[in-house]
Amino acid sequence: MVKFDTVLILFSHPCVSTGSHSLMALVTYIVGQTPFPEFSVVLMLDDLQIMYYDSITWKPVYRSHSDSKYYDEEQSDAVIFQDMYNEMKTFSVKKHLNITDGVHVLQSLTGCELLNDDKPGPLHIWNAMDRQNIMEFTYDLEKNDIQMKKSWIPWNQVKLLKLKSIHENVYHPICIKVLRRYLKMEKNNVMRKVKPRVRLMKKTLTDSQGLQISCLATGFYPRHINLTLFRDDQPVDDDQITGGQILPNGDRTYQMRKSLVISAEELREKHKYNCTMKHLNLDNKLDITFDVAEPDPGSSSLSAVISVLVLMCVAVLIITAIIKWRRKRRAAGRGPGTFAGPLPGDLLRALNNLNTTLLTSTQHTRK
Repeated sequence: MVKFDTVLILFSHPCVSTGSHSLMALVTYIVGQTPFPEFSVVLMLDDLQIMYYDSITWKPVYRSHSDSKYYDEEQSDAVIFQDMYNEMKTFSVKKHLNITDGVHVLQSLTGCELLNDDKPGPLHIWNAMDRQNIMEFTYDLEKNDIQMKKSWIPWNQVKLLKLKSIHENVYHPICIKVLRRYLKMEKNNVMRKVKPRVRLMKKTLTDSQGLQISCLATGFYPRHINLTLFRDDQPVDDDQITGGQILPNGDRTYQMRKSLVISAEELREKHKYNCTMKHLNLDNKLDITFDVAEPDPGSSSLSAVISVLVLMCVAVLIITAIIKWRRKRRAAGRGPGTFAGPLPGDLLRALNNLNTTLLTSTQHTRK
């Protein structure tokens, strides 16, 4: 089985700043026998897939019908994927990768940014092989500078100048041009802004008598958001917080949850806890305070349910005892099928009291 764990390594790199837009290509080259294409490209505008390309058809497939006036440009720009294929194939030959060695996966995450002021940002490249990063490359147009991390191959000055020239004059201009084009075509999707909805949740921890508080922001777009938990106006250390990942919803919006466990001792110290959130679609920072002194409604509901279950068990035991008592009365000399006589007064009163208690507890739980 082929494992594309390298994708996780590549996408773990932050490459887009808040409010900017990016065009990123995830390129995959496979050496060995698999059911997947030897070469494939997924082109993403921010979080929207806009194109797919592979070595089966050697043709780009776009998310929507492309504007005919851009057809020639799109076909010309797609030639760059053929160059990527040739580079990856050459690399695999140099590394002596072949089918007899099993399956090997080469991947590259390549793309550029357009900053808030419509100013071209850096060009980024991350390369990986078999779940290991092998190169990180950044070309900064404004500084006219190249930053590279590549420990396994020495680069001399001539190679660096050649690399800088091709990215400055070919790759970066094409990337920015395509980014601007699709940003215009998909502006209703990638430039929309949806305000987050915020929920504060508390959960009593019965084993430790502590409390877990959670701050959930959901339904927002774009995905850039700052969510922070504070204790007495000081940010809580990250190692004390669980969650914090941005996760997709089913409606192309996002959510983020951060949780903190408060011990029983901390509860007695009566600290102040609050959650702050900042999003592109909010004019000001949103600040919400937790009232940790309030009882957790979930825990009281749980207690009521447990009480009802206990009372029901008691009722079953009493009814079982009554049935056994009646059978003994019949066996003592009364004819089969005849009535065993009135219920003892104590048992009858107990049943009536139990029915009243069950009814009251059920109504309380529903409320």
